[in-house]
Amino acid sequence: MSIPILATKLYIPPPRAKIVLRPRLIEKLNDGLSSGHTLTVVSASAGFGKTTLVSEWVANCGRPIAWLSMDEGDSDPVRFITYLIAALQTVKVEIGEGVLTTLHASQHQPPSTEAILTALLNEVAAIPNNFILVLDDYHVIDSKAVDNTLTFLVEHQPPQMHLVIASREDPSLPLSRLRVRGQLTELRAADLRFTPAEAAEFLNRMMGLNLSAEDISALEVRTEGWIAGLQLAALSMQGHTSRDAASFIKSFTGSHHFVLDYLIEEVLQQQSESIQAFLLRTSILDRLCGSLCDAVLGSPSRSESGQETLEYLERANLFIVPLDNERRWYRYHHLFGDLLRQRLGQSQTPEAIAQDHIRASEWHEINGLMFEAFHHATAADDMERAERLIGSKGMPLHLRDVATAVLDWLASLPPTVLDAKPWLRVRSATLALMAGQTTGVEEKLQAAEKALQNIEPDAATRDLIGQVACARATLALTRYETEVMLIQARRALEYLHPDNLSFRFTASWALASASLLRGDRATAAQASIEGISISQKSGDVFSTILATTNLGRVQESENQLYLAIETYRGILPLFGDHPQPNAAEVHLGLAHIYYEWNDLESAEQYGKQSLQLARQYDRVIDRFIISEVFMSRLQLARGDVDGAAALLAQTEQSARRQNFLLRMPEIAAEQVLVLLRQGNMDAAVGLAQTYELPLSRARVFLAQGDTSIALAVLEPLRQQMEAKGWQDERLKVMVLQAVTLHMHGEKDKAVHLLSDALALAEPGGFIRTFVDEGLPMAQLLSETASRGVKQDYIGRLLAAFDAEKQTSTDKSDLPPAQALIEPLSQRELEVLRLIAQGLSNHEIGKRLFLALDTVKGHNRRIFDKLQVQRRTEAIVRARELGLI
Repeated sequence: MSIPILATKLYIPPPRAKIVLRPRLIEKLNDGLSSGHTLTVVSASAGFGKTTLVSEWVANCGRPIAWLSMDEGDSDPVRFITYLIAALQTVKVEIGEGVLTTLHASQHQPPSTEAILTALLNEVAAIPNNFILVLDDYHVIDSKAVDNTLTFLVEHQPPQMHLVIASREDPSLPLSRLRVRGQLTELRAADLRFTPAEAAEFLNRMMGLNLSAEDISALEVRTEGWIAGLQLAALSMQGHTSRDAASFIKSFTGSHHFVLDYLIEEVLQQQSESIQAFLLRTSILDRLCGSLCDAVLGSPSRSESGQETLEYLERANLFIVPLDNERRWYRYHHLFGDLLRQRLGQSQTPEAIAQDHIRASEWHEINGLMFEAFHHATAADDMERAERLIGSKGMPLHLRDVATAVLDWLASLPPTVLDAKPWLRVRSATLALMAGQTTGVEEKLQAAEKALQNIEPDAATRDLIGQVACARATLALTRYETEVMLIQARRALEYLHPDNLSFRFTASWALASASLLRGDRATAAQASIEGISISQKSGDVFSTILATTNLGRVQESENQLYLAIETYRGILPLFGDHPQPNAAEVHLGLAHIYYEWNDLESAEQYGKQSLQLARQYDRVIDRFIISEVFMSRLQLARGDVDGAAALLAQTEQSARRQNFLLRMPEIAAEQVLVLLRQGNMDAAVGLAQTYELPLSRARVFLAQGDTSIALAVLEPLRQQMEAKGWQDERLKVMVLQAVTLHMHGEKDKAVHLLSDALALAEPGGFIRTFVDEGLPMAQLLSETASRGVKQDYIGRLLAAFDAEKQTSTDKSDLPPAQALIEPLSQRELEVLRLIAQGLSNHEIGKRLFLALDTVKGHNRRIFDKLQVQRRTEAIVRARELGLI
């Protein structure tokens, strides 16, 4: 029986290009087919390439295809079955002829649907080959009867047939049951969206553009991989220069006319008036949940709740993205949200939109989401509400995004408003300091003080004066002005209200920081513990961050590395996803500890994060210098002496250019280590003397072989560190002093002192403090272990030395047992023996009647032949080879 039907309904769209853009999805479809799944559902919003994907797949799957493209008229069950049979006849010509005869012969009283389908399925079961039936655009069907027909078909389909449904919304089928049975393959918007690599393939190869990886990434993020959005953007960019394309991408939104026309025609206008109203009015929300939508809409007469509507939107694939597994929170697709907000502005008055924002602000405040409440208050231009929310306890001002948003809003207020409310200027200054900004802070504080002169003094005014002093104490910290810190912090504590715990904490923290800068670590530690207690009582997260960071620094300085790392780790979650610049100190603390534990990869990771964050401070703050010095130490540990030297030269240049002269000693101390590795003794001597660095001076003397002078420097230095109780510095001095004693020939004293150092270091798991001393320390550790001292711990340290030999590119760490490739000359042996006796270059020249430059030349050749960098290493190497 012939069936009058449009040929296009049975037409299989060919693949649109020879390039298969999403092979990962083709593979997933093939997996479902080979696994015996009976149904494949491809469900997503308009423009996600559902039809294109299915056509690409079936064109190469090797099975006969029956394809039916649906339209609104197919919602009649008889018509649906008729077209279904027509599609099946493209696989087997005579199939369903008897069923069609029965259908059309008894139109007034047709047989039951089950009877008709049973007969049809019996014929399908007789088809000898496996085939695929595709129902495209099934979302246009609006008929429970057709849904029931399809359900019966799915539940009784023969094994030869695999059914594929492509739809903009989920079909009304028992998908959950099929999913549990393992009979269902599903592809949804999250699967269909282009990955960055696929977006690049599509834009540059198929659409003929020449976009950079950065531009492609930006466009992929903006469109969220929505294929139609990418295609519309590509059409707009064709013929543009790369600069024009980059500018276009930055401005590409849902209000672009191509996107606007597509979304309005294909999506928005397809919805009922009530759904359109819901979409438009809730588009003011960054995140949506049922009760929030109910609050914004404020219409108790609506037939469906906000949650029911959101669930419908998700089923209908209306460009809505679930944000949690419980399906409680959602958001709109970026471009769709842009469109909705533009249409909202065209269809609603500003007053009506402001009212919706106020209702949203009220809901967020009631539910403890203060920043979101503030955001909607400012959108409604409700200044009084916004001011109140800034001062509320629940406002997470410690989060960078929040502080930046509040600062931007305060900056937008006219001076007349700020003069009438000086506390807003003080809050702006305080927030700027929290965000690592110092420029303009003093001016804001002075303007607040001037405005306060016109206000009647009371308790609130007095408290505000205390807040100004507190901000000045913090500002002084960025400049290391300890006297100003102490004066302003004490003034703050005098004026602040007893209940103003967060600012009283900041004043106490400033006092603790001043103590730390002065080297009074005991006072700083006690103040940090008290500060944590105050911050916990106040509930102020930023205060907790500051106090706990100080505590971590104190623990680190006390060699309590395991305690310090737990302290630092506990702080990180408090910063949120976009940390403030002051998180640099926490990351640097973690970098220090991982470095000490010889986990150089983790140390590098945290060191880089520290540097990145520190560079976000104002240019007048020097924190990035500390991070760069650490990164140079890491390069040196990896044997990249030239890289460390280059970084330190850059750091020194920055410090001098920006007048960060207080940082020069620590830069110089690291430069001395590099210069000694390079054999540049004169420069090392100059730096150590210029900046009065006793530990560096001792290293220079040791490298020159002047062990007596080195010991004369180290002994009083160790006693000084012990008197101060500076455990970290004490350990460093003891380690170097032990090596020096060993080189001086006082082996028993060296072993005894090293034993004490090991006892201090073992609880903290120190490794690099020993490994960084090189081969002389390895020798001393071996000798100490042979006397039964700390053998397990020393075993771990020597294992680290062995690992260093295998990975280091520094020739000084090569195994010592190899023979010399080029033997030393007689004169070089004479010079080497005098070096071992501790003579300086000048003394060697006098003894051998040689010019100073000649002695230095002999030193260089000796070092090259022995494959070492320093005098101490040359002596150790020579003894191992039996040369001295």
